[in-house]
Amino acid sequence: MASPIPDHYAPKNILLIKLRHHGDMLLTTPAINALRQRYPQANIDVLLYKETRPMLEAHPAIRQLHIIDRNWKKEGGWRKFRHEMALLSAVRACHYDLVINLADQWRSAIITGFSGAPVRIGFAFRKRDNALWRWMHNQLVSTADHHQLHTVEQNMAALKPLGISAAGAKASMHFSVADQRKVQDVLAQHAVKMPFVVVQPTSRWLFKCWEDEKVAQLIDALVAEGRTVVLTAAPDQKEMAMIANIQSLCHSHNVVSLAGELSLPQLAALIDAAQLFIGVDSAPMHMAAALETPCLALFGPTKLQHWRPWGDHNRMIWAGDYGPLPSPDAIDTNTQQRYLSAIPVEDVVAAARSFLHE
Repeated sequence: MASPIPDHYAPKNILLIKLRHHGDMLLTTPAINALRQRYPQANIDVLLYKETRPMLEAHPAIRQLHIIDRNWKKEGGWRKFRHEMALLSAVRACHYDLVINLADQWRSAIITGFSGAPVRIGFAFRKRDNALWRWMHNQLVSTADHHQLHTVEQNMAALKPLGISAAGAKASMHFSVADQRKVQDVLAQHAVKMPFVVVQPTSRWLFKCWEDEKVAQLIDALVAEGRTVVLTAAPDQKEMAMIANIQSLCHSHNVVSLAGELSLPQLAALIDAAQLFIGVDSAPMHMAAALETPCLALFGPTKLQHWRPWGDHNRMIWAGDYGPLPSPDAIDTNTQQRYLSAIPVEDVVAAARSFLHE
């Protein structure tokens, strides 16, 4: 194990690694922002999965993104190996002084180990307690308290060897001027006037969703009070079908669907302009929290401690307050059951009203 990092340490080139989903990538931004604040002259790069690139591509603190494409494995062993070697070569060519590996995969550890960086920080995951993992990283941070920390706090813990505290950790979501203009054009086409409420009832996992009928009742209640509601969803067939069904159940017509029409940065620009965001446990919910748009999040059997919206303008409604829920670790993610069903419409409407009347 390397000796402690001195206080005057000032890396010129930093690589942060995280190989997870969209929401996870957004929750690395507090660490990125803290690194930028501590080392204003440093180049900060990130290694991530290709599909999650939109979450960070407009971040002003990031110089470049290294990409891993999950489709490489479909190309066969030799071509996949060539992709991996090209990536490793690109990482080594950047001459990183510091690599921070937030991931638990062996692939991330190998890249960290062979990066050539003199300081290589990783987590001492229990499942990786072996000599090879320790060799790939020369600074290991304990994960003993991870079970009681938010994902943001877990990520920030990796910066402890650098003397960077988790206090005041702030997430951020960025989008371009072009994304903003696109959203303004789309809103104008649909004759949407300010203010408006964004409702994103979908997730790629049904067990995280509320019933379509209740979403429709919520929308009708908001529209009856003169609110304009904009529905959003990913361009996924199941999510689009859910949105179509919700629209068919709505009695009001003052509902605009932009489902499937916006990229993630464009969705961020839309949420940034909204008066309120209402959604389930999903990446857009984390985006709303990062953008400091008032956020009303509906949760089911999810580890709230890890995944609640991060920030001050948020409120959670948890199905577990209305009835028993299974353990998050016991969930069959392909189940058709919607565990949020215990949440009553009137409580969500009341919470939304309290935000809108502030």
